[in-house]
Amino acid sequence: MSATLSSTKAAAALRTAARVSAESLLVLVMAAVSLWIVGRMWPVVWPLIVGLFLTTLTWPLTRFLRRHGWRPALAAGAVTLLFLLVVAGIGALIAVPVASQSGELADGVVEGIQKLREWAAGPPLNIGDDQISGAFDTAMARIQDSVGSMVTAIASGVGTVFNGIVTAVLALFLMFFFLKDGPRFLPWLTRQLPGRLATDVPIVAERGWDTLGTFVRSQAFVGLLDAVFIGLGLWILDVPLVLPLAVLTFVSAFVPIVGALFAGLVAVLIALVSNGPTDALIVLAIIVAVQQLEGNVFQPMIQSRGLGLHAAVVLLAVTLGGSLAGIVGSLLAVPVAALIAVVWNYLREQLGEPLTEPETDEPLTGTPVPS
Repeated sequence: MSATLSSTKAAAALRTAARVSAESLLVLVMAAVSLWIVGRMWPVVWPLIVGLFLTTLTWPLTRFLRRHGWRPALAAGAVTLLFLLVVAGIGALIAVPVASQSGELADGVVEGIQKLREWAAGPPLNIGDDQISGAFDTAMARIQDSVGSMVTAIASGVGTVFNGIVTAVLALFLMFFFLKDGPRFLPWLTRQLPGRLATDVPIVAERGWDTLGTFVRSQAFVGLLDAVFIGLGLWILDVPLVLPLAVLTFVSAFVPIVGALFAGLVAVLIALVSNGPTDALIVLAIIVAVQQLEGNVFQPMIQSRGLGLHAAVVLLAVTLGGSLAGIVGSLLAVPVAALIAVVWNYLREQLGEPLTEPETDEPLTGTPVPS
């Protein structure tokens, strides 16, 4: 005989499901409102995020100087100046060799275009000079017709560059103040918060800071691996500008997707104009292989170990962040996921029931047993 459903239990289950659904909906609405507020404040939030990333990268040296008797302002100023010198040195390391070999590269570009034209004129394409000239004239006509849109795009690009410069300057100033006054933040935050929040929020903030530092260091290590492997491949193929290309690969590793594409495109173009199409295809294969290893093996493994996230979670977070917010979303996806994990683990610690010792009738060790 089949069991009958209990109307009381069914009603209780529906009430529980309705309550959980309503509470989940409220949480989602609160999250959406928070994201909307962050989006409205993005011109301030983005320099703050960049400044925090730079601070986690430079804080170990600042802490070392402060422990050896340097005053906070002097240590922060020295580290900030050293950071600017390193950035300028990286720029010079890329620009000077490129400038010294620019004539050679220009000749290679002209020669490569001529070879491409000769190849297109032969079988199987058999494209004649008249067809090439006609295509060139058509392209020029389209460019002339779209001058207005090009001016708009250029103006937009100039505005983007200007915003990037402003963001970089603000991030540098914020980095200096974070390095100088960062250790005072948690005591100040403790004094401002009431009740239990004065204990919980500083603990979560400290764990989040450690997690952010782990992310930046792991990203730098992944970029170093990319630079070493790709630079080694370029050196074996005798491609010019190996060191600048390796440095560019390392720096671009901090910008997901677009950074790798840009560095790879530059390396392939230089290999094409200097060594020919065969070596360019080999360089392309090396870059694709290294990027696949980085995206699917190195980065998930290193970040999952350092951040306490599973490799699959890292991959899914980057995919979701890229689909929601493009490049910036891909850059922030992993640290945001790691910070959410920090908050969740702390909540589990606080909400979990303490383990109770099992009851036993045996007396404690060392306690005399009455006769």
